[in-house]
Formats: sequence, C-alpha cells, structure tokens
Amino acid sequence: MPSSEPVRLGRKRALPSCPNPLFLKWLTELRDEAREKGLKIQYTYQKAISSLNKYPLPLQNAKEAKILQNFGDGICKILDEKLQQYYRENGQNAPIHSLPIAVPPSGRPDNNSQAPLRKNVAGDQAKEKGGGGRKKKREYVPQKRSGGYAVLLTLYRQSQIPGSKGYMFKIELQAEAQLLCDKSFTVPDLGSKYTAWSSVSTLIQKNLVIKTHSPARYFLTEDGRALAEGLDSAEQGRKDGQDMDREEVGNEERDEVEVGPGVVDLTGSDEEEDEKEENKKQSTESVACDTDEGREEGGTVSAREPLDSQPASIKPNGGCLLPGTYEIILCVDFIETTGGSHHRKQELVKELQRNGVNFDIRKLSVGDFLWVAREKVAPVPGQLRAPARRELVLDYIIERKRMDDLCGSIIDGRFREQKFRLKRCGLRRPIYLVEECGTAASHLSLPETTLQQAIINTQVVDGFFVKRVEDVRESAAYLTVMTRYLTKLYQNRTLICRSRELEGDRPDDEEERGAPSCSLISFAEFNHGAIKNKCQTVREVFARQLMQISGLSGDKAAAILDRYNTPQSLLTTYDRCTSESEKEKLLSSIRYGKLKRNLGPALSKTVYQLYCTQGALS
Repeated sequence: MPSSEPVRLGRKRALPSCPNPLFLKWLTELRDEAREKGLKIQYTYQKAISSLNKYPLPLQNAKEAKILQNFGDGICKILDEKLQQYYRENGQNAPIHSLPIAVPPSGRPDNNSQAPLRKNVAGDQAKEKGGGGRKKKREYVPQKRSGGYAVLLTLYRQSQIPGSKGYMFKIELQAEAQLLCDKSFTVPDLGSKYTAWSSVSTLIQKNLVIKTHSPARYFLTEDGRALAEGLDSAEQGRKDGQDMDREEVGNEERDEVEVGPGVVDLTGSDEEEDEKEENKKQSTESVACDTDEGREEGGTVSAREPLDSQPASIKPNGGCLLPGTYEIILCVDFIETTGGSHHRKQELVKELQRNGVNFDIRKLSVGDFLWVAREKVAPVPGQLRAPARRELVLDYIIERKRMDDLCGSIIDGRFREQKFRLKRCGLRRPIYLVEECGTAASHLSLPETTLQQAIINTQVVDGFFVKRVEDVRESAAYLTVMTRYLTKLYQNRTLICRSRELEGDRPDDEEERGAPSCSLISFAEFNHGAIKNKCQTVREVFARQLMQISGLSGDKAAAILDRYNTPQSLLTTYDRCTSESEKEKLLSSIRYGKLKRNLGPALSKTVYQLYCTQGALS
C-alpha cells in the first residue's frame, strides 16, 4: 500500500478576502449595534454575515444577495439604502468591492490592507499606553445631525440658559432639536417607519437621558451632559474653522464610535408608532381661528426654519372649534361591546341606537365612556376620504362597574389602580356608573357591606361622582341624558385646543364652578397619554409600589410623590435622619386630599419598614 502523505504542521491557510467588504462592514455594524441594545435581530445579522463570507462572487447591489441564505427583504432593503447613501457621498462611480478606509470589516481581515491595519493597531496601542494593556471601552457617540445628536445638544444648550428649568417637554424638545437634525422628528422617511425621535430610546438605554413625570420631561444625566458638552465644543470648533484631529479628540475625551450614515434605528416601540400616527394626522390639520399674537401653525416644524419663527406655544391641533363647526359624540370603549356576556353588551348598543344617540366605538386607554367635540368636515370632491377631523375631549369620563366586576377589581387590585389613572388622565369630571344588578351581590365573594363601603369611599374620599343604576337599560338611559345635556351645554361655545404636555393640568381655580371648560386637549393626546402598558417612569413605578400598601390610596401616594419623586430621594432623606423614631415619623405630617389630613404615624412607619428593613418583614 502506498504510504500515507505526511501530516503538515503549522498555521491554517488564510481564508481569501471577502469580495463584498462594504456589505460585510455594514452588516457587522448592524450586528454590533443590535448586540449593544440586546436585540435578538443580532443573530439574524450574524447568520447573514456567515452566508456573505462563504459567497465567492462580487455583488453589484443588495438585491442580488437575495439568493443567499438568511438574506430577506428587510436586510436587503437596509443594505440598498446604505449603498445609495454611499453613492451620494462618494459619487456614482465609487468602488464598492473595496473599502474606502483602511480598517477591514471585523471577522475577516483584508490581506491587502495589513500595512495600514498595523499602523492603526500601533496607534491604538499608543492610546492605551499606561492602561495595563487593557483595551479601552469605546463609548457611544451619535452621528452628527442625527436624532440623538440633536436631542443631546438641545438639552445641553437649554440647560446653559440662565434661569432654565433644567428639563424640556417632548413637543418643545422636538421643535428646537429639529434645527440640528437632517431627519424629521415627526414624519418617517419614505419606506421607513422610524423618525429621528426613535433615537431617544437609545439615549435612555445608554443612561444619557432620563425621562420622568407625566407629561414626560427629559433631562440630561451626568454622562449625557459630559457627552453633549464635548459635542457642543466640537460644533463650536467647526464654526470657528478649527479642524480638530480625531486622534486628539480621542485622547482628550473618548474613543468615538462611527455610525454609518444610513443606520436604521431598531429601537422603535408601539408607543412611538402611535405618536407617528398622531403626528401624521396633525400635519394635515389647519388653523381654524387667529389669535392675538398672530398665526399659529400646526403640524411639523421645518428643519431649516429659524427658531425665531416658531410659535411661542406649539399646539399639535392648533386653532379652535367655533360654534356650529363641531358635534358632540359619545365614545364607547370597544371592550363594552365585545367579549364576555355578548347579549348584555349588545343590548347596550341597541339601547343607544334606539334612543338616537350619536356614538362611536373605539379603543379607550382609560375609562369606558367619554365625549368628544368632533369637527364637521365635508367630503372633498375627487377625493376618496374626507379630510382628517379634529377631536377635543370634553371633561367628562365614565367608568362603568357591575357589582360582580367591582368585587373582582377590589380583590385583584384593579379598583384602586383604575381610580388613580382616572384622576391622572387630565379630565376634570370622572364619574363611576355602578350597576346594582338586583340581588347579584348576595352571591359574590365579598360581603355586600364591603362593596357598599367601597362605593361610598369612591364618592366621599376620592371625589368621584357616583351614579347608581339597576341594569344595562338604565345605563344606556343615563348615557343618553348625559349626551343631550352636554350637547346643549357646549352648543354656543368656542372650544380651544391646548396641549397638556406643554401646559400641564389646569389649576382647580382656573374655571368657574358650573361653567364648562372650553380649553380642551385633543383625543389623540389624551388617549396616548393614558396608555396603561407604555414605558413607565420611575415616578409611576414608585406610585404603583406605594399603592400596594394596605390603606395607602391614590391621594396619599400622590402626596408622597409631590415631596419625594423617586425611591432614591426618599431613601436619601431617611439616611439624613438622626434616629429611628425620626425615620418612622418622616411621612406622618404629609397632607393629602381636599381636607388636607395628615398621613399619620402608622402609614409612615409602614412605608419606612417596607423600604428600609433588611430581610423579610415580620
């Protein structure tokens, strides 16, 4: 038999360089970005990278990559967008089968670029000198004129203004940051579903920006302030004609991570989708009346428009509704018409139709019934759909409870949470509609006296108006009477749209008793602000924690939050106390509710034990 060939020892043969290094570089950047954000799409990008590494032929565009495994329409679309951006920056004849810079894509070094690669490595070693040979972690720096770049600079420059409040609301932040960004904060690019505002979630994840309160307020963290200060210095340097070398910037401040010009932000959420739908609607609306200060403009703000031309108070649904230009519509939550006892819920709809009530079934984020003033718009000849109509929410909202539902909501904690959300939704006239259901209460798991006490507390302690009815027919009759009453009440009034996010809630003494408010928020802003499962602020989570304590109602939790916004601020105050007794009585003198009663030593001690006791509570 012939002798076997001797085994050769040594390094494996170097793999040939990838014929599509530009696509490989972009996919690697997308994978690394998704990995930093903890997104599962990073594994899809990694599979696409492996497929591209195995493909031996050059690709002329991303569409040709569809024949490769793990290359779907989404990845090909992203790569084509990056390729078009590359052509715009480097010319239509720019080579795409070689990298324009010396750094090869990670995962497969280019054999033809070893000399400049060694030069870069030597530069990196010089930077890391004195650091024990440990590689310095590269920090996130947003691309110039991107959404994150504009938001950081705007928050920083606003904080430098003497007398600044230290934070910005969303609408004013979008308006001022738009001047520093090439992409719209409200309208997605063609073929994309993300706006420049989507990058704010990245800033929050990287602890550069903090979002608190409702309506939301945006602050810079210490890290965000340091990064924004560096960006602002670099911007001022460019204006003065001082071109700073990137290696010097890296020595003075931090290593900079370059983000490709066509990177698509993948951190969008359902909440942002709702915002974009709202903004699309707002961009089609026009002003219905003139103000003393001049014409106010609705919709989006032009990126090239000077700051002085912006209106002082930007109203998303700018203008007002004059008498006769709107109608009062009852809005019914779709849960009240579907699921559960279908026959009983359809009975409500049939009763409303029989009574001639003008109603609309839609998804409500809080409450079961409310009323809107909807603009009357005539169809436009030649157009399939009528123009978008403005809708302002009246100050009346109803939560409907059958006795069995009331019993269940008390047991699982929804009752207190619903009352808390109703009081915080921005509408001034919350109503509880309680259906007695005859003798049904006698078969429930809670005593009838407990249920009656809960109803009385809702009216006396929480300040809700409670209307008792016998069955669903009486509920429909009450809704009918309320609809006709509100139609008459508002028939000769001019309604003005205000922004709760910019102006906050109206003080209690703003409107006279008995006179309806004519300064109303839009339905889109109301419904979006009342979303139950949206991203919660620290303040909101803190409130939910407090309300889990037996005897601590929404009013009491709100009173504690007015003094201590976060658990950290409360714990810091506990640390400053000199004795155990002082800590236990820290919250006892806090006043809550309309009667301004003290929280009391018992609840104060319970809260202290909950947050400061090591181990299990006895």
